[in-house]
Parts: sequence; C-alpha cells; structure tokens
Amino acid sequence: MAPADASNTGTLTISVAYSPRAGEVDQCELILPAGSTVADAVRESGLARRYPGLNLAESALGVWGAFVSADHLLRDRDRVEVYRPLLVDPKEARRRRQLQQREQAAAARKGRRG
Repeated sequence: MAPADASNTGTLTISVAYSPRAGEVDQCELILPAGSTVADAVRESGLARRYPGLNLAESALGVWGAFVSADHLLRDRDRVEVYRPLLVDPKEARRRRQLQQREQAAAARKGRRG
C-alpha cells in the first residue's frame, strides 16, 4: 500500500542517506512536520546512534547532491545526504592512479621485449 501524499497532511516525506564506507549506504525514510530543516532530519534519522564516531556537527550536508546548511528548509520528497570527509584529495588520487597506470604499461612493454 502506497503512503499517503505527505504534502496534503502538513508533513514531509524525507530520505536521509549516509555512506559509512565505499559501496555501503545507510538510508532511512522519515515523516517530518512541514517547516523541518536538514538538521531536524539528520537528528531524527538516528545516524548519531548508529555511527557514534560520526561527527555530525562537522559533516558536510547536502540535498540531492547540492551542499546546504543545516538550517536549510526541506521540501517533500527531499533526499538529505551526510557526506564523510575526503581521506585523499581527488587530484592527488587521480595523479597516483595515472602514475600507477604508466608504471604498469611500462612493465608490460618491458615484458613483451624481454
């Protein structure tokens, strides 16, 4: 049975998503009162209980992939995202991958000659 349209009841249906590690997503659906903020959704999601090491006060937040502040007002069917900090600068990670690919290509060429 499909849920009632939250926009007609003064409530919002919100999804909150967090990826604790690559390839894993913790997502929950919430019904919140109209006028709720991103901070309200994150607090009600229970992420702090499930991930005690997660510092929500310092985590970047977004709605549908766009960075927002904790006081951003939500609309029905919004997806709130809690981002984990980057462990490696993306430019540095790309540079390392390219270097590794060059080394593998050189080794392959050397192996064909030898």
